[in-house]
Amino acid sequence: MEIGDRLRAVRQSFGLSQRALSRRCGVTNATISLIESGKLSPTFGVLKKITDGLSLDLSEFFGFEEPKSEQVFYSGDEFRELRNGKILYRQVGRDLSARALQMLYETYNPGADTGKVMLKHEGEEAGVVIEGRLEVWVGGAKRVLKAGDGYSFQSSIPHRFRNPFDETCTVVSACTPPSF
Repeated sequence: MEIGDRLRAVRQSFGLSQRALSRRCGVTNATISLIESGKLSPTFGVLKKITDGLSLDLSEFFGFEEPKSEQVFYSGDEFRELRNGKILYRQVGRDLSARALQMLYETYNPGADTGKVMLKHEGEEAGVVIEGRLEVWVGGAKRVLKAGDGYSFQSSIPHRFRNPFDETCTVVSACTPPSF
């Protein structure tokens, strides 16, 4: 990374405009602009004033790495597929270790069941049935949801999903935090 690009990235990571940085370090706004555009190579003294204004030493300035941009869009073939018997979960994104939300496209084939032992974990979940029907148990309540129906509950309440019907059921759901 060139010095001008590095200065811009560091300044922006601090949430500062060029003018705000200029006031903090005592270097003119024009000088900062020229450095960032690559039209001026700063002297050691000017660079030291700038890093002092940011409360960084030179090694921190030169060691700064621009944050990697997160993937935002996913094509269908980039979904992570997870199988559980007759249930197929297609997770949007592969690595959710830094995420608070898990988004799933779920397919419940006829006879699919999350298990006789009810699920229970921290967080929340919600979903909408896109096609077919799904039997949903939450606590002591049981309901058959059809296309267009949905659910939303605290995941700490014991719950279960089952498709005792002859047709496949598709659900789009979200869960916090990611549970698998």
